[in-house]
Amino acid sequence: MNLLERELHYPHGDLLPAPGSSFEVLPGVRWLRMALPFALDHINLWLLRDEIDGVEGWSVVDCCIAHDASRAQWEQIFENELQGLPILRVIVTHMHPDHIGLADWLCRRWNAPLWISSTDYHVARVLTSSGDTLAGGDAAADFFASHGMTDPEALNVIRGRTGYYANMVPSVPAAYVRMMDGDTVRIGGRDWRCISGYGHAPEHISLYCEALHALLGGDMMLPRISSNVSVHAGEPEADPLRLFLDSIDRFNALPADTLGLPSHGKPFTGIHQRVKQLRDHHRDRLAELQEACTTRPLSAAEALPILFKRALDVHQTTFAMGETVAHLHTLYFRGLLQRRRGEDGIWRFGASA
Repeated sequence: MNLLERELHYPHGDLLPAPGSSFEVLPGVRWLRMALPFALDHINLWLLRDEIDGVEGWSVVDCCIAHDASRAQWEQIFENELQGLPILRVIVTHMHPDHIGLADWLCRRWNAPLWISSTDYHVARVLTSSGDTLAGGDAAADFFASHGMTDPEALNVIRGRTGYYANMVPSVPAAYVRMMDGDTVRIGGRDWRCISGYGHAPEHISLYCEALHALLGGDMMLPRISSNVSVHAGEPEADPLRLFLDSIDRFNALPADTLGLPSHGKPFTGIHQRVKQLRDHHRDRLAELQEACTTRPLSAAEALPILFKRALDVHQTTFAMGETVAHLHTLYFRGLLQRRRGEDGIWRFGASA
């Protein structure tokens, strides 16, 4: 446990649900944990006891990526953890593959509707049908090149990675139920309020239950890591870090004893402290970048080692590049740096005039 984690409290200690099983963290709320084949090696999913139109069953929150191992774990859940009841609804916090990957499979399997924000639903549909512009393809490679990535081998890998998203999200349901900020979703006789968040995903939906003092925070409120906040080729002038920081500030309005149910890591209390930790983290990274860029103008590729001091593979570098551009953009849009595009086509950020 690192120093920041020691400022939080984990009511279940080191207890984790075994693969293919669950345990109850709150009345009617069960925690599942599925493996991911990435450096971030797991995702938390949630079963909420429910009743819709007189039918008893479960609402699922998030789904895991579409691969055989996660389908097999779901089959174990169906057999052992549903108490003979159906899945009535599939709630997806946002469109990233580990959250929406198996949504269509689950919805078809149980004839259950998908609940998601409109923005994330439509982005997911585009990415499954027209190629991945976030992490691969010509547009992504050209975008990274414009921010200083010059390694031909890495750029070729990115150009060839056009099916990255669709491989993990082969399809999404043909219809959905829209969730919006401030909406109330009635689940198992309790109200869960939708809280929209931006910067990590287009329109991420967290859910807060006042009766339980519980927050299904998705990727907006994680106890151990900072959510990736990136600029992508599809929105090259974005300022997602500002959106992310504004979004997490909204969690300060929740009660101090709120139990955070995150998508990665363990259930925790101390959300107000975690908001402060995340704000301090990004403040410090912004200060480091600003100081470096005022010494000499830097591209995102040149600035990347300031934020990421460990060795990265190409997959990790794409996320790191997007996040570095996000931090540079925040400094630029605040007027703390200026930018110029050189004759080589590369953006560089330097001292403000």
